[in-house]
Amino acid sequence: MANFDIKHIKNVVLVGHTGSGKTTLIESMLFEAGLINRRGSILEKNTVADYSEIEHEKGKSFFSKLVNTKWRGYKINLLDTPGYDDFAGEIIGAMRVADCGLMLLNSSMGVEVGTDIIWEYANDYKLPILLAVNQLDNEKSDFDKTIQEAKDHFGQSVVVVQYPLNQGANFDAVVDVLNMVLYKYPKNGGKPEKLPIPENEIEKANRLHQELIETIAGNDETLMELYFEKGELNEDEMKLGLHHSLIKHEIFPVFCVSAKKNMGSGRIMGFIDNVCPSAYEMPKQKTIDGKEIECSENAPTAIFIYKNLSEPHIGDLSFFKVLSGKIKVGDELTNENTGQIERINQLYEVEGSKRTPVNELTAGDIGATLKLKDTHINNTLHEKGKHIEITPIVFPNSTYSIAVEGTKKGEEEKLSMALHQLVEEDPTIRIEVSPELNQTIIHCHGELHLAIIKWKLEKQYKLSVEFRSPKIPYRETIQKSAEITYRHKKQSGGSGQFAEVAMKIEPWYEGMDEPKGYNIRGKEEINLPWGGKLIYYNCIVGGAIDTRFHPSILKGIMEKMTKGPLTGSYVRDVRVILYDGKMHPVDSNDLAFKTAGMMAFKENFIKADPQLLEPFYHIKIQAPEELTGAIMSNIQTHRANVESMDAEGQFTLITAFLPFAEMQEFGSDLRSITQGRARFTAKFDHYESVSFEMQKKLVSEFKKEEELVY
Repeated sequence: MANFDIKHIKNVVLVGHTGSGKTTLIESMLFEAGLINRRGSILEKNTVADYSEIEHEKGKSFFSKLVNTKWRGYKINLLDTPGYDDFAGEIIGAMRVADCGLMLLNSSMGVEVGTDIIWEYANDYKLPILLAVNQLDNEKSDFDKTIQEAKDHFGQSVVVVQYPLNQGANFDAVVDVLNMVLYKYPKNGGKPEKLPIPENEIEKANRLHQELIETIAGNDETLMELYFEKGELNEDEMKLGLHHSLIKHEIFPVFCVSAKKNMGSGRIMGFIDNVCPSAYEMPKQKTIDGKEIECSENAPTAIFIYKNLSEPHIGDLSFFKVLSGKIKVGDELTNENTGQIERINQLYEVEGSKRTPVNELTAGDIGATLKLKDTHINNTLHEKGKHIEITPIVFPNSTYSIAVEGTKKGEEEKLSMALHQLVEEDPTIRIEVSPELNQTIIHCHGELHLAIIKWKLEKQYKLSVEFRSPKIPYRETIQKSAEITYRHKKQSGGSGQFAEVAMKIEPWYEGMDEPKGYNIRGKEEINLPWGGKLIYYNCIVGGAIDTRFHPSILKGIMEKMTKGPLTGSYVRDVRVILYDGKMHPVDSNDLAFKTAGMMAFKENFIKADPQLLEPFYHIKIQAPEELTGAIMSNIQTHRANVESMDAEGQFTLITAFLPFAEMQEFGSDLRSITQGRARFTAKFDHYESVSFEMQKKLVSEFKKEEELVY
């Protein structure tokens, strides 16, 4: 197996809206490189990249894949990605280790839903991007419209390197305005014939050639001076200018392909070889403490884990990029995040489901290893004695939540382990085991994401599961003060129980004055684990209740606060003043005072105008400007409070406060209204009072549930 030096390794991530042809283009690239004898297809379920059972079943890519190929002395690591934003984690993870992106546009559809969203991720990483207009053999292909949309969406730095001739069913030729040549393809695709540009295309080709030169020169002072001096740039100068501008994320050159017919893939691979940057030419990776990592074969070894995958009968694969140095079989590396020493027993180059053992991988390369003990996505492994931790991938917060439970007894542990493994493979999934709601909740990125989770649980882990809407974590509080004297007395032969407490409760808020008219002998301020506070005052005078019983009274109050009187929800923001009581020399004990404290608090709470609160989330919606009106109309129906609306380029950013109870339905509506062209993030913000009608309904439902239980 040939070893490639750092200059001859290119890492390219293929991105684009679902159905734009990424997986099919990879087949053509592998075929052109001579690594496969026959190109597979999505329909025949035999592509190198889409090899999982569910991808065969659905005919779509749901996971990122590593496919390495060799081309004219270069190694190109291709990273295939899904096109749905539900799988943002797979897309972002692959982008994080790529040094260039190849974004596919469907020439019959233009800039589609997912394209804008993926472009935002590329901008975040300042990733060099090539654009490839695909499916030029489609009868509805419209190259000019697609280019105009690309310029409208991504800016005037989108520059044509190639344009098609005979687009549609008879597509077979491309005019290349960088090389100023016509590529004429045979009927079944493959290697084109190089021909002079036809006379009737010369004017257009010259105009686009000039535009390309001016765009390149406009981003490079040295080339601008050359251009003014000569009035022209030669091919080598143009390639150098493109190379530098790609690294700086300043120019986005456009190529033409028909992945299905294998037309144009070889030219793109040649451009990747000759012009696209290698890892060592890109801005240096940074550690969390701001230091730069030298991407060099001679630097200390460090690798970054960007993906984990568990495969039946094989085990756990960790996919990584070599940040610096060389990694060899037998190396022992320190995991900076866990402190674990990991021995590298196997190293692989990966081509979809095929793994080829290798002895070493060098800086800038991407590969996989098997069965690391305690290594996760976002971990940095390095030579012993060093301290290197790369800035982690920031994955988007989940926007969709669902409760899951097994339907078969005895499978609880198996389900728990399966959910843990899903999170290991996909950090955008978050599992919450909620004692409050008595539910296990999956937080993910939408209905399609959930469908894949469900498929894996049922097919891969052989579990029978049921999904239901998560309960809402309501809170209970009070709106006025109330007081009561409560006596607990119980006699059942032998020693009995006796405790009497006089208690006042009030709504608590930050900055309120100390209670007046009481002799304050002690105060406890408790920050409740579920938010809000309990303030407890001991105002007992003359030893009416012994000091040793106060912890029991407080324990009784806290117990009732974990299961509020209205709906069994947590209670928050209450001030309790214990100002009198009685005890019995024989029958008073901790249990009696705990019970008295609990019951006094409960009866007081009912008298103090109790109020149910619901969680509100702060949401940020990014949507195309033309869809803003429809979104604003819909969001009002979900009881949202709109905070602001601002222009962001071609998008509108809407911020609002949305009840958690409406989140699921709003997410579905937003997807439907915008055909997925909008995205939103959500973060818990605060609690607000529910309406009188809603409170009445929820209290009534809780009482019915309690009656069924008892």
